[in-house]
Amino acid sequence: MAEVLVFHHGHGLTAGVREFAEQLRRAGHTVHTPDLFDGRIFDSLTEGIGYAESVGFGTIIARGAAAAEGLPAELVYLGFSLGALPAQKLAQTRPGAKGALLLEACVPVSEFGGVWPQDVPVQIHGMDADPFFAGEGDVDAARLLVEMAADAELFLYPGDRHLFADSSLPSHDEHAATQTTHRVLGFLDRIK
Repeated sequence: MAEVLVFHHGHGLTAGVREFAEQLRRAGHTVHTPDLFDGRIFDSLTEGIGYAESVGFGTIIARGAAAAEGLPAELVYLGFSLGALPAQKLAQTRPGAKGALLLEACVPVSEFGGVWPQDVPVQIHGMDADPFFAGEGDVDAARLLVEMAADAELFLYPGDRHLFADSSLPSHDEHAATQTTHRVLGFLDRIK
C-alpha cells in the first residue's frame, strides 16, 4: 500500500478533499491531509486564491514542504489545483518520491528545476475545457511532462468544470470524479 500526502485546492481543506482522501484510506493506503490555509475554508475560489496570493504562493509551497518533513521519503504526492504546486515540487525535488498525482493543475517542469525524475510516475487529470486547466496553459505543461517522463499519463475529461473531483463543491462532476478516483486507485495499487 502507498503512503500519500494530499494537498488541497484554493477553497481550502474542504469536506470533499477529506472525502477523497478517505476513499484512498478505505482502499488501504495511508493518507495525510495537511491544511495549508491554517484552518480557513473559502466559499469562492476567488477568495481562496486571493488568500494564497496575499501570503504568497511560495509560502503555500513551503507549507507543503514542511508538511512532508517527518514523513517517510517514499511518498506519493497528490495535489488538487493549487495543491498541485507543492505536490509537483516535492515529486520533482524530494528524493525518494514514489509518484505524483496532479488534479486539475500542472506547471512547467522548469518551475522546479527543469527535470522530471525518471523513476517517479505521474498521472494528471483535468477537464478539456476547464478555463483554468485548459485555458491557462496547464494542459500544455501536462502534455510536455507526459512526453518527458518515463511513466506518465494525462487524462482529459469532457467538460469545463474546475475542481470536479471535490464532492462538496457545486463544480463536482460525479462521472469524471468516479473515473478519476478509479484511475488514482489503480495508480496507487502499482506503487511498490
